[in-house]
Amino acid sequence: MNRPSDLRLPRLGCFHSGTAIEHAGATQLLVSPVDLKPYAELVETPSETVDQVVQAAEQAFRRHRKASVAQRAQWLQAAAAAVDKAAPEIIALLIRDIGKPRRAATFETQRSAQFLRACAAAVQQMGGETVPVDAAPAGAGRFGYTRRIPFGVVAGITPFNAPINLLVQKAAPALAAGNAIVVKPHPAGTRVALRVAQAFMEAGVPENLLNVATGDREAAAALARHPGVMAVSYTGGTAGGNALASAAGAKKFVAELGSNAANVVLADADLADAAKRIAGAAFEASGQQCISAQRIIVERPAYAAFLSHFIEAAKALKVGDPDDESVDLGPMVSQAAADRVMGMVRDALERGGRWALEPRREDCLVSPGILVDAPRECSMWREEVFGPLALVEAADDVDHALQLANDSAYGLQGSVFTRSLKAAFRFSEDFEVGSLWVNEASRFRLDMYPFGGVKRSGVGREGVRYAIEEMSQIRFTGIRFDA
Repeated sequence: MNRPSDLRLPRLGCFHSGTAIEHAGATQLLVSPVDLKPYAELVETPSETVDQVVQAAEQAFRRHRKASVAQRAQWLQAAAAAVDKAAPEIIALLIRDIGKPRRAATFETQRSAQFLRACAAAVQQMGGETVPVDAAPAGAGRFGYTRRIPFGVVAGITPFNAPINLLVQKAAPALAAGNAIVVKPHPAGTRVALRVAQAFMEAGVPENLLNVATGDREAAAALARHPGVMAVSYTGGTAGGNALASAAGAKKFVAELGSNAANVVLADADLADAAKRIAGAAFEASGQQCISAQRIIVERPAYAAFLSHFIEAAKALKVGDPDDESVDLGPMVSQAAADRVMGMVRDALERGGRWALEPRREDCLVSPGILVDAPRECSMWREEVFGPLALVEAADDVDHALQLANDSAYGLQGSVFTRSLKAAFRFSEDFEVGSLWVNEASRFRLDMYPFGGVKRSGVGREGVRYAIEEMSQIRFTGIRFDA
């Protein structure tokens, strides 16, 4: 898309040294999914500017590396208050830039401030441990202990679907651990990231401890490979994670990657409750979350009844203007995203799948869609849809349900609905996921538990304490007493 010559749009460039800066670089138009109108030009940060930003972050880290835990906690508390103050602006950006419904945008912003406060509290309770070095004969007369130390400069590379929450999920643990961080947001999340960086500065977080590099894949790769970046935390697709891990090389790499989350419904479950919860997990946020319910596996005796409840629950969700407080599904992030999802649908239908609920599409708006009888070779079963579509598949019994659930290259978060404690523990043992919910759908997430994937869904864990641990490293000190 070419920018009309008479249209003056703001240019979005890096944030460091306490302000947004003008810099050269290729640009791309950012278009709102709400009305398909451009709202800004995004500047791709060239490698030489990435270098400047990383150097500024490294200098800030060295200036503040001995800041006390109490001081770091105070910075995070102040940042939380600043996010609360800026909430109306941030919510408006979430609605306009990614089409997030107002109710969800408000929740995300509030959650982000709460996460900052949670990290401030958690870092004050974290410590090292003593090591019984005298358990070895050679360790007699010696004492050992560990403590957590920062990496230095951390890179945080974030997706579009939760622009403030996933930025804060990386920035708060990194700062709590004593690092400086450079964030490279998804293009659609750039205005939110820049506003958050400004809020941190307004809160008194020292200059260049939080920085933003703008752009797309080239800027992300330049940041990941920079020798001054000691650790990378990435949330996004598995292909992107593979590319960034290769660019990063031998450094700490934490990644929350793709998923096609399985939600299993056994015959003894409360079917109406399961259907309502899974419908929200599948279709709210337009299915654009890594743990959105995608593959719904139902024990055969309950299949017909569950499908009826599921269709009813999907139809009850309201699709429309994201600025409407009552809307559950706004537009997908772009026309290209909607095109990609509908292409996956065509593949499933051509392979023999059929609609149980056919979606409606208008530009970026896609209503909930439910497919049945889709073969396991189709892309909707094998890949991540990242859209408001779900497959429903029948399973003969618990063993078959587990086999189907594990028939995936991914394993981020899953769920099982059952009244049987035995079945719940069976899934806890044998379901190949990083986290499992029983009688709650796969999109349910809280910030205090360790969240992350197995198989191709990533490495490392997020969640308040766990993320702080990932953003720090262990140093051992040993002392010989008779020196």
